[in-house]
Amino acid sequence: MKKIEEYVRTIPDFPEPGIMFRDVTSVLQDPDGLKLSIDSMIKLLDGVDFDIIAGAESRGFIFGMPIAYALGKAFIPVRKKGKLPCETVSAEYDLEYGKAEIEIHKDAVKPGQKVVLVDDLIATGGTMEASCKLVEQLGGEVVKILFLMELAGLKGREKLAKYDVASVITYEGK
Repeated sequence: MKKIEEYVRTIPDFPEPGIMFRDVTSVLQDPDGLKLSIDSMIKLLDGVDFDIIAGAESRGFIFGMPIAYALGKAFIPVRKKGKLPCETVSAEYDLEYGKAEIEIHKDAVKPGQKVVLVDDLIATGGTMEASCKLVEQLGGEVVKILFLMELAGLKGREKLAKYDVASVITYEGK
């Protein structure tokens, strides 16, 4: 059986020279890779008590939904600003060149609910840090943050130091 790393395509010098881009689409395109990635992420939730999976747009949806389905949990989307139809709460975070804003519905998390946040990749940690703020603003508790891949060289885990963070694959570079 192949390891999940064998399904990840690496593209050198994208989007700029010196960057080794880790392409998750090659995992999604292979039925065995997709199954292994979801199963591996689920395994990292063994023993975790939680109520909700929240996935960050858009690849957090891809991985979070099947995890929520498999474990019989609710799923809430963390969306880019302006994409949700009901009343929302929002958080801004820094990008490499500018800022971005994400939102969740104001009624998505009830006080005291335990939330697992899911995304495909942790780089600088900005999206997940903002996602945690949204959950906590609504009275929820972030009990785990789960990624398929981690780019350790970008030190995103440092922004999330007060949380239980896990990734299936860790790449030492950027």
